[in-house]
Amino acid sequence: MEQEVNVWKSNLTNGLILGLAGIIFTLVTYALDLTFNKSVPYIFYLLTIVLLVYFLKSYRKNYLHDSITYGQAVGAGVIIFLYYSLISAVFTYILYTVIDPGLTDKMLSFVEEQMAKSGKIPEASLEAVMSFQKKILKPEFMAPMSILSNMFYGTVISLIVAIFVKKEGNPLIDTPEN
Repeated sequence: MEQEVNVWKSNLTNGLILGLAGIIFTLVTYALDLTFNKSVPYIFYLLTIVLLVYFLKSYRKNYLHDSITYGQAVGAGVIIFLYYSLISAVFTYILYTVIDPGLTDKMLSFVEEQMAKSGKIPEASLEAVMSFQKKILKPEFMAPMSILSNMFYGTVISLIVAIFVKKEGNPLIDTPEN
């Protein structure tokens, strides 16, 4: 009789590795002063996709006898991103409160500069927009919001990656034994 695989336990390490990769990537971009560079997140998205493909193939091979359905792959991917999101939220809070408390002000200046450059927002409205930005760009708000945003893009990435990782066995050969 086959034993059920606990998807939470088997993907904990993968989520921790992805979380560690996110922290290292953030620290490197911070050290290189690329925090506000618009193309840097795309590099991390690519890294995330590559890691997720590797993690799901590893999960398929090591725990599911080299056979995984689309739903199992999506579920495992979402669980990996849940672990990643929690780690990322804690690190975001630490980054903005301990490592560099002035980073919030730098971000506000950057946002204001970008809005002024775009010219899409009238100068009278710019003050109101910046007042709102000051309220939401606080570590206490950004950390929980990072969980939601990471889970959203993690789910989307998992839905896409699962298409390429799924590998269902032959039902005539791979019949489960009771």
